[in-house]
Amino acid sequence: MDISQLDQSMFEKIEKIKSHHGAEDAQRIEKAFRYALEAHGDQRRRSGEPYIIHPVETAVILDELGLDVESIIAGLLHDCLEDTPSTFQALEKEFGESVANLVEGVTKLGKIVYSSKEEEQMEDLRKMFIAMAKDIRVIIIKLADRLHNARTFQYLPKRKQQEKSLETMEIYAPLAHRLGMQAVKWELEDLSLQYLDPVGYAEITDYLNERHVAYSKFLESVQDTIMQRMQQVGIECRMKARLKHVYSLYRKMYGQNLTFSEIYDICAVRVIVKDLGDCYNVLGLIHDIYRPVPRRFKDYISTPKPNGYQSLHTVVIGREGIPFEVQIRTEDMDQSAEYGIAAHWKYKDGLSGKQKEEAFAWVRQLLESQQNSDAEDFIKNIKVDLFADEVFVFTPKGNVINLPQGANPIDFAYAIHSAVGNRMTGAKVNGRIVPIDYTLKSGEIVEIITSKTTNGPKRDWLKMVKTAEARNKIKQWFKKECREENIERGKGDLERELRTALLFDDFQNEEICGAVLKRLNFPNVEELYASIGYGGVTVSRVVIKVKEEAARLNRERNGTPKQAVQKPKAIGDTGVIVEGLDNCLVKFAKCCTPIPGDSIIGFITRGYGISVHRTDCPNVISGRKKEGEDGRWIRTEWDYNEKHQYQTSLRIYTQTRVGILADIITVFSNAKVNVNELSARDDVATGQTVLYTTVTVNGRNQLEFLMNRVRKCSGVVDVKRNITETGTEK
Repeated sequence: MDISQLDQSMFEKIEKIKSHHGAEDAQRIEKAFRYALEAHGDQRRRSGEPYIIHPVETAVILDELGLDVESIIAGLLHDCLEDTPSTFQALEKEFGESVANLVEGVTKLGKIVYSSKEEEQMEDLRKMFIAMAKDIRVIIIKLADRLHNARTFQYLPKRKQQEKSLETMEIYAPLAHRLGMQAVKWELEDLSLQYLDPVGYAEITDYLNERHVAYSKFLESVQDTIMQRMQQVGIECRMKARLKHVYSLYRKMYGQNLTFSEIYDICAVRVIVKDLGDCYNVLGLIHDIYRPVPRRFKDYISTPKPNGYQSLHTVVIGREGIPFEVQIRTEDMDQSAEYGIAAHWKYKDGLSGKQKEEAFAWVRQLLESQQNSDAEDFIKNIKVDLFADEVFVFTPKGNVINLPQGANPIDFAYAIHSAVGNRMTGAKVNGRIVPIDYTLKSGEIVEIITSKTTNGPKRDWLKMVKTAEARNKIKQWFKKECREENIERGKGDLERELRTALLFDDFQNEEICGAVLKRLNFPNVEELYASIGYGGVTVSRVVIKVKEEAARLNRERNGTPKQAVQKPKAIGDTGVIVEGLDNCLVKFAKCCTPIPGDSIIGFITRGYGISVHRTDCPNVISGRKKEGEDGRWIRTEWDYNEKHQYQTSLRIYTQTRVGILADIITVFSNAKVNVNELSARDDVATGQTVLYTTVTVNGRNQLEFLMNRVRKCSGVVDVKRNITETGTEK
């Protein structure tokens, strides 16, 4: 590329990075910049700008985080292996093995697509964690790469904006949080929110902009008052002030159904002192100057967060009647809070042996617990174990155990030891016996009641536990102790699902069965049945593999090359492909309202065409058992190339309270989902309200996103797909 085409600011940024390093390292950075510039040549970004701008901005972010020179060089070169003719060997020769490994590690993470098939997503995430376990800098470089990309989402098509924003919100922002990199996390969340919910984002930013001057004056006044008091008592400190970031306010408003006036920490000041003792002294002085708000004090110094965050938090009321948060911490705590694991390079020249072991412990534990997981379980467990908010509970001896939000005593027992979980018969919380599915809250003391004569865990526990660690330990017990029972149970479950999907005869074919076993890494069919029985692999995964192998064998027998096969087209505008038919009436069963993403099957009605059901519909299960009806069931599948809208029904269970209906309607509106029907019924016995609604969505992904948003509304107990048994169709 002609260097004269580059904006002068690019060279100024490189010079600034170089100024933070010695002469030899500055030469290496300049060399990497020139190499990347030549390698990317005339490549352009979607904005029309020269591509080299992206690696330079990535390097700037890494420099601001204080990463070492190898990381900065890798940031400049991070797209060379994927987007240019450069090779690993060439990078290794020019910049050394360490830099080449970093670039290769980042390249392997470059294809994570959150909306992709679960198996592909699982493998991408596993690659990420393996790369992190080898060198944590890989994920820091990837976060810097994603941060600059997020700053330029406006140049993407609208659909891509939402896909990338969702991926950023559900993978990269939580990873930044888990690594303690709060500044990166906050910016990723705010940048993503403006594309995921532009209306909600605009509402909050407009509110903050309107009051920016007033809040700024208020925070200046608070800082002056606190600083004067610190000087009077001789405590050295420095102070920072900020407004709460947009996504944090959004979560409180829409997740907890709060108004702006009910949020106490829109404004916050930070007091940074020299030593630990001063933290608690300052806390006492703050409470002397301002009136503290009850139950709004948190001590993260004595009980740090799992990502290492330490600080004292308290909420007080200012003289103007405005509540605000005060955070009190030492310089080291502040550096760790801002930069997380990157602070070890910024201030301590990398990770020492013990620090390195601690930094990677959670990654290794995560990989070990997921080693034998099925793809569906892996993705679900990752979201819980890595990305969920935490609760902190105590053993009777005072040891702190951190668990994901929603965890229960079973999760706690297996977090202590697998033997404790396997022998568990009950639990006490704060000295009181509670159900084993009791939801634990931070600060509670949990005692597990065990018995040596117990027969081990119950299968129902697999549905109750929240952590992958507990789920996998329960599965391992059943795998070891109940093999014959597992084989019988697994065989029955698989055969039932295969018959429902009209694939039972295909599975009896030795070639198809052998190919499925090979793809799933089972030596024989008994091991497959046993794995299904104890929960090691899901029935749906096996059914999908059988369907794929049956289709492959059919193509080979017909002598049709794979690339020449023409996929059947959807009938009419339904988006549904019916086996062997290309022109018939297709309707969607109202009993189960299937949508793309659901496993489906067709029923040949008398005079009314094909009725499409979900395979888990009660009418399918009961209908397949009736004599003479089996031949009327026909294979159907979705044409995912078609873009249609579908109606489906939900049941929403809520606590009975004024205004909850309006809150749920607001969620539908913000998600741009049309509500076709809505009715409600109070259940006096339980004190709950059941809402029945029909909505229009484009598929299961959008529906699950909507259901998760509704579950976050204050007072919502659960949200389920509506499914009814209506009798046999004619």
